[in-house]
Amino acid sequence: MNAPSLTIHTDQGPLQLPAGSTLADAVERLLQGPSRSPDTVATAVNGDFVARTARATHALQHGDTVLCFAPITGG
Repeated sequence: MNAPSLTIHTDQGPLQLPAGSTLADAVERLLQGPSRSPDTVATAVNGDFVARTARATHALQHGDTVLCFAPITGG
């Protein structure tokens, strides 16, 4: 029997994760590779900003849309 999973939508296409995954888990999968670090991106779930400090506790639901983007700074 397969373990329960969920599918989220990203700008890189659908991503399947184990049920109970958090935004931190998704960011880690999306940014695999040495050139990108989770600390260098901002995140949003379903259009709502999620702070870096909240990623580990932000549980994802099947069908959520997750975006990782470069934070905008300046003034």
